[in-house]
Amino acid sequence: MPDPSPTRPPANRPALLLVLAVILALESLLVTGLAVWLLVELLTVKPESYTTAVAIFVLVVFAAGWLILTLVGILRLRGWARASTVTIQILMLAVAVGSFQGLFARPDVGWALLIPAVVAGVLALAPSVVRATTRNTESHE
Repeated sequence: MPDPSPTRPPANRPALLLVLAVILALESLLVTGLAVWLLVELLTVKPESYTTAVAIFVLVVFAAGWLILTLVGILRLRGWARASTVTIQILMLAVAVGSFQGLFARPDVGWALLIPAVVAGVLALAPSVVRATTRNTESHE
């Protein structure tokens, strides 16, 4: 017999999903903080190219929004949020690898990006996370 109440109790979230949500929340906070810092820099320091500075700022704002929406999707147990998480982490891996190379290599930044990207990518594909988000997706379609 279906539940007569219009609201459902909160779904049981596996521990690995909560760890993934914490990582995504921290990434969201850091990228949002970067966007704020870039805006302050844009308004207070004369860049070599305003066009480039604005473009980078817009891209970082877009990335922050994407991360926040993905975090909300994970917390709401949406299946699409797993794919979004994996995509974000792959992009972070690419930036991390670039941070280890070149004339201006920053291994500290590389490790700071690489470790959470690998952990979040693995967590997004963990069986308990897949089950939790798949179950919710099927019940809403």
